[in-house]
Amino acid sequence: MLLLRVAIVDDEPVVCKRLSHALFKEGYEVEAFMSARSFLEAMIDRPFDVVFSDMRLPDMDGLELLPKIKALRPETEVVIVTGYGSIQTAIEAMREGAFHYVTKPVNFTEIRAIAKRAQEKIGMRMENARLREALLGSSGLSSIVGNSPAIQDLFALVRKVAPVDCNVLIQGESGTGKALVALALHHLSPRKNQPFVTFNCGGFTEELISSELFGYEKGAFTGASASKVGLLEAASGGTVFLDEVGEMPLSMQVRLLHVLQERRILRVGGTKPVELDIRVIAATNRDLKAEVEKGTFREDLFFRLNVVSTTLPRLADRREDIPLLVRHFIDKYALAFRKSVHGIDEQALGALTGYSFPGNVRELENIIERAVALTDGQTIGLLDLPEDIRNLEFDTLEGDGLPTLAEVERRYVIRILEKTGYNKRLAAQVLGVPRTTLWRKLKEYGVE
Repeated sequence: MLLLRVAIVDDEPVVCKRLSHALFKEGYEVEAFMSARSFLEAMIDRPFDVVFSDMRLPDMDGLELLPKIKALRPETEVVIVTGYGSIQTAIEAMREGAFHYVTKPVNFTEIRAIAKRAQEKIGMRMENARLREALLGSSGLSSIVGNSPAIQDLFALVRKVAPVDCNVLIQGESGTGKALVALALHHLSPRKNQPFVTFNCGGFTEELISSELFGYEKGAFTGASASKVGLLEAASGGTVFLDEVGEMPLSMQVRLLHVLQERRILRVGGTKPVELDIRVIAATNRDLKAEVEKGTFREDLFFRLNVVSTTLPRLADRREDIPLLVRHFIDKYALAFRKSVHGIDEQALGALTGYSFPGNVRELENIIERAVALTDGQTIGLLDLPEDIRNLEFDTLEGDGLPTLAEVERRYVIRILEKTGYNKRLAAQVLGVPRTTLWRKLKEYGVE
């Protein structure tokens, strides 16, 4: 039986106590937290498999906490619990990636049933990963699907660079698979049996970045009741993956540069340096050279990170891989949802191969996940795809000449915004990009 680590995040002590007791009796390892911040600190040190989070917390709401959990550990299942239930909130929570949604007063039979379903889903996901690893081998590249020249070149580079203990910079649009490449580099390196620690540089405030990356000593600031080991220190001997490194504030860039130069850190409030043995892999969807020219990214840090670099291709630039990816995602979600979905018809596949995929592979995965969940048959058809793809027209090609790719992207983003009632959170989810990326795009387009 899979032993789950379950977190309860609620500012009502009675709710924490009763939920903890009910789930502990079912054999789960349970820990309760009264605030989102205390939970996130624990989540970094020792991740949870399932989180029951109240919608209204003293320091942030459940919909704010949800993406932070997913940034730390995408496979964690999150259940939103609230006394302020509404259909709209439920829909929004599910669209943001929540596993389930329940309202107060809590029905403990329902809570136990949800925890059981989460346990089954996690168990199937682990078994699927095990079987896939056994089938494809432990090369570390098995999760990157494709046979196009661009992907074959990427495989060759990863195999060549992974054993060399140097920093790597992975560039590419959101949704192209930068995290998968970082993980492959780790698994193929001599550090494969040591920690692989991920940190999203764009998901937190400067204060939180400092405390999470570098740690702190007891009494370093108000609320620091005990010393905390930072992620860089915890990863010693292994690999640190800094996702969205282009979002890191300049003051933190200075500290990171010092770490890369000296291979040591100083905890916040500390006086004794801690030696480090880490490999750094960084990823960004920004053009760091352009950021250096604008003065928003340090040139010396760019050179330190950019020992070896690779730029991942957009899905639109490797359309020959779309059928392989569709097959992969159908198998993945048919197993996860326990459905007998075995393929996709020619018309639906044709619509997908003709689509521009501004959200890249992540968007394709979201489309197939939805289609597998909704289809009543064994084959995905055109009607199982989102309306925008079903009704895709060539009106973007009308007018004076052919539009640029940037113009097509701009029109599509604005269309999705209109479809979602200008709900940026939902639009980013549909597009398969972080909200920060959407905001940056809108600023580029001059859209208020």
